[in-house]
Amino acid sequence: MPLAAMIAAQAAQAQPVGYEEALEAARAEQPVLEAGALRVEARRVAADAADELPDPRLRAGVMNLPVTGPAAFEIDRQLPTQIAVGIEQEIPNLARRRARSGLAASEIRLAEARLGMTERSVLADAGGAWVSLYYAQRRMDLARTALADLREFVPVANSAVASGSARPAESLAIRRELLGIEDAITAIEASRETAQARLSRYIVVDQPVAQGIAPSADVDPERLRLGLETNPELLLADAESERSEAGVRLARSEKRPDFGVSVTYGRRNPDFGDVVSVMGSVTLPIFTDRRQNPRIAAAEADAAAALAERDDRLRAVTARFEADLAAWRSAVRQWERARDELIPLARNRATLETASFAAGRADLVDVIAAKSALALLELEILEREQAAVEAAATLRLTYGEDRP
Repeated sequence: MPLAAMIAAQAAQAQPVGYEEALEAARAEQPVLEAGALRVEARRVAADAADELPDPRLRAGVMNLPVTGPAAFEIDRQLPTQIAVGIEQEIPNLARRRARSGLAASEIRLAEARLGMTERSVLADAGGAWVSLYYAQRRMDLARTALADLREFVPVANSAVASGSARPAESLAIRRELLGIEDAITAIEASRETAQARLSRYIVVDQPVAQGIAPSADVDPERLRLGLETNPELLLADAESERSEAGVRLARSEKRPDFGVSVTYGRRNPDFGDVVSVMGSVTLPIFTDRRQNPRIAAAEADAAAALAERDDRLRAVTARFEADLAAWRSAVRQWERARDELIPLARNRATLETASFAAGRADLVDVIAAKSALALLELEILEREQAAVEAAATLRLTYGEDRP
């Protein structure tokens, strides 16, 4: 393959993407979101016909045809016999039509709420995948730099062993420290590939590369708490409750009479003349205790259950928010404690061991151990920072301003 083609192929595979870009890509051209949007559109189209009258019914036949006597089976012999053609229209009561329209509107809002839930889940997963990839790349750079620095001490150790100023076992100790960093690199590679696979679900790139800066690890708890009432889960519960109330109204409308009208044209013997009949009809809901009332009671029970489920979801969302907030606080505190207290100690130890080695008061193994411990601690701090940033991003995407 020509060099230019190889470079183009690599560029196509490894495409840089920023955090906001990843979220925008997650909002666009996602099959699951497209499916939800199509369901919303389907409900809207169906709502246009929700309160329409039923289709008219065409009636045709032969009326009063004699089957015995001298005029049997002769259409034009007797006065009552006629070939009739008519049309009949059912007219549901206005309350039923309005209830059907309200039910269709509630189905639209329910589909929209489900789409919001899906979009929230997609954004949270895409944002978390980007953060994981970003910090996997940072840890990989740090680990490779630390490994290269430690490998520079290998020739020094070999020379010390050859000159007799160091014990042969010390070279084995140095190798052990190198293996610790190499194991960390192997684990980081797996984390990076996992994050790339997660992110590739939302960005059509085989090997995305996180670029730019990570989102902030800060959140405003009080602002997030004020927005809990508009959480997508509660909006979904509200939509389900609204649909149940519409079902109650529809069930109650069955206690009102429906109407009907029909027009029939009858063709008879020309000696008698053709006829036109106009008829009206009305339903008689007189057995409500056995028909309508049980259905109304069932619909009211469903509505009460929907309200109870809404209250339960509010409690669940509030409890989960407080738990996520506590996890965020813990992650931030652990990260800050390690960054502000542990790292200075590890760096001072590495500096002192290096100075002691230069002065002949420490072994090379001590220097290697101090630098290896510093590198591993820096990797751990990046992991703690990632946990804090992921927790903050999850809070914002789930409960706050980054939410759809």
